[in-house]
Amino acid sequence: MALEFVYQDITQMNVNAIVNAANKQLQGGSGVCGAIFKAAGWQTLQKECNQLAPIQTGEAVVTSAGNLAASYVIHTAGPIYHGGDQQEAHLLAACYRNSLIKAVEKNCGSIAFPLISTGVYGYPQEAAVKIAMETIQQFLEEYELTVYLVFFDQALLKKVRSYYPHFKNR
Repeated sequence: MALEFVYQDITQMNVNAIVNAANKQLQGGSGVCGAIFKAAGWQTLQKECNQLAPIQTGEAVVTSAGNLAASYVIHTAGPIYHGGDQQEAHLLAACYRNSLIKAVEKNCGSIAFPLISTGVYGYPQEAAVKIAMETIQQFLEEYELTVYLVFFDQALLKKVRSYYPHFKNR
């Protein structure tokens, strides 16, 4: 199918699954994680997460989506960036790949990702975009799925669009 770049509130996306940039304990937090928990219904989502925690960095698990338009929330624990010499790129790619696998297992036709680990975990945004795109593109060579990479920063999205003008944009 396709990979599209969008500037949108991920909690408002009409897709089968959205990805939560989670912590290993699957506790509701701040940033995109907090927004997803708030929009889904904090207590309901936390109760489901508590039954699945803890997870390892790069792993992904699935819960219902509560009050969201999506059917599922796929939670993945991204790596904390320590300069790039502690397998961070490999672990970040695993987050995307394992989340996509979970989406296929749930028969999802569409999935929306935030830029995993680029908030408080400190992963450099442009490097994270490259890893996300390469991992998603590889996956789409084998599976039919519409994938949205959701940007919260309009300036970064504009820069990414200039690097990759051949991708669909909304």
